Amino acid sequence: MRNGRRRTGRDRRSSTWSTVLALAGAGLFALTGCSYGSTKVDDIGVGPGKGWPMAFGDARNSGSSSVTGSRNLALNWSRPVGGPIAQPVTIGGDGQLYVTTRATGCNILSFQMPTGRKRFCNPLGPSAVDGGAAVDGGGNVYVGDDGAVNSFNNLGQPRWRTPAAGTPVSVQFTGDGKVLSVTQSGQVDVLIRQTGERQVPTFQLLGEPDFLANPSLSRPPDGQGLDDCATGGPRCPIANVSAVDQKSGRFYATVWKPGDTAAALVALTYDGTEVRVDWDAKLLDQGSATSPALSADGSTVYVGDNTNRLIAVDAATGKTKWTQDLGFPARGGISVADGLLVPAGDEGHLMALRDQGDKAEIAWERKDLELRGRPVQTAGGTGYTVAPIGDKLTLVTFDTRNGATVQSNDLPGAEGTTVATAVGSKGEVVVATRIGELFVFKPETK
Repeated sequence: MRNGRRRTGRDRRSSTWSTVLALAGAGLFALTGCSYGSTKVDDIGVGPGKGWPMAFGDARNSGSSSVTGSRNLALNWSRPVGGPIAQPVTIGGDGQLYVTTRATGCNILSFQMPTGRKRFCNPLGPSAVDGGAAVDGGGNVYVGDDGAVNSFNNLGQPRWRTPAAGTPVSVQFTGDGKVLSVTQSGQVDVLIRQTGERQVPTFQLLGEPDFLANPSLSRPPDGQGLDDCATGGPRCPIANVSAVDQKSGRFYATVWKPGDTAAALVALTYDGTEVRVDWDAKLLDQGSATSPALSADGSTVYVGDNTNRLIAVDAATGKTKWTQDLGFPARGGISVADGLLVPAGDEGHLMALRDQGDKAEIAWERKDLELRGRPVQTAGGTGYTVAPIGDKLTLVTFDTRNGATVQSNDLPGAEGTTVATAVGSKGEVVVATRIGELFVFKPETK
């Protein structure tokens, strides 16, 4: 009883009906939420100009941004992250930064662009420092570590964890909004962003193991060979970030199968129901030096090997269009914008080439500017690279039309080399050093 009055049958019926209405309303709200999540409002929004959501800026690995780059930058903030950095920084459309490192209890960190304030810091496996990462339009981040792909929201709350054999070194987005994961041991998965479930059966780039022929075969450690990935060595079969043509569903990976004398560039297609190999070309002598990068029209794949060659490959057939000796391995990536190719590395100098169809032509080169990382290009003919000037590491802003220096900004206290340069949605430039420091520059109005 309540308030001294016994509940009647009519009261109970009324209460039950109210509950039904409340549950129905909640169900309608939930269904509305699901419907909302399947509309274009939930689009991953990973194109250039909305931050730096993937390792090389976009699915093509272009190392470029459609943001008009500033030619008047000022250091906004810098800070250590507590451990070494091996993979590029990713930036959400709202400016939130994500970076992985190797530190006790703190392997993925997020910082706010305007202030450098840490937003979250989560533990993952130690191989997260070498794992790939990508961020979608909602600020959800996807990152590989020992034996899994993980997803967190922009507050650092776990969303899901999907097991994988090895460490996902490549995390990308497909054209239909799924997560494309490739481990260094060759496992390819296409995962649903909301749940982490597999969209299609797992595909093995190195082939399925034969347990009848090798009944005692055991799964190798998830971190095996990662120390060879940075140079594309033979102990790391899949060393790089795949380049994805989101319109066709085709993507490109570098694969060095055990026993082969050279690594291959492999073209695969994800069509919504399966992953299959279209062609492979064993053309990367002494292994791959770079991740593959696609031209804007998707017709050409650019990749570098460890004999100092930059190679242009027909994306449809796998046939070589031309090779160019750079004089150094283009370590890491290739910035591709408006037909201009700017190689990365730590052993060479700043230079640009143009694709002439059947050959490459050196557009300009700056032998006085040694590379310490990965140059990037932006709209408006502006590029950024890090170079040693005197005894300091310096962010150099250059004109992509002729290579001329526009501005130089010191990286205070920075040493060694850098692993990434990224461009935010408002023209911010973020540099990460391998020893574990972030430097954020913001555009200034004159």
